[in-house]
Amino acid sequence: MHGYKSWPEDDRRKTQDPEAIFSEVGLRPGMTVVDIGCGQGYFAIPAAKMAGKDGMVYGIDIDEEGIETLKDRASREGLDNVKTFIGSAETTVPCEGCADIVFLGICLHDFEDPSQVLNNAKRMLKPSGTLADLDWKKLHMEGGPPYKIRFSEAKAAKLITDAGFAIRSVEDIGARYYLVLARAKPVKP
Repeated sequence: MHGYKSWPEDDRRKTQDPEAIFSEVGLRPGMTVVDIGCGQGYFAIPAAKMAGKDGMVYGIDIDEEGIETLKDRASREGLDNVKTFIGSAETTVPCEGCADIVFLGICLHDFEDPSQVLNNAKRMLKPSGTLADLDWKKLHMEGGPPYKIRFSEAKAAKLITDAGFAIRSVEDIGARYYLVLARAKPVKP
């Protein structure tokens, strides 16, 4: 992923609180979440706990090692509601119209074709579902991806809108991140 390092989970929690973010997104027990670019499960594991035994989390990532770590973590924590897929977000669609939430956790800027990823997200969402894009602000700062590949809030919102979504909100998540929430626009007959 563009050569920048991941960071220890304890350090990451200081600036990204998965439970608070998912509460903001509206995750409740029984919901289905698709975590695109799930990596080792930093967001997928808390989502699975919040969704509960009647919910489901689908994790998608190209990193086989990350997916294996996620599967091991889910197993150790007794989370039977996590299903993983190794593949690119541009080509992997684990379900159609099944997701209450499609979550992009600081990764939209990493994809070769973000528009295709968003089109796939729309296919996976229920008509009432929410797209949530958490990403780095386009600011010069220590850590994270290189400045040149970051998307500004406006650019992310335009990509999301162009993919057929209606923006519900764009908000700051601390000093480093923003969260875009959107719903698929209804298809007119």
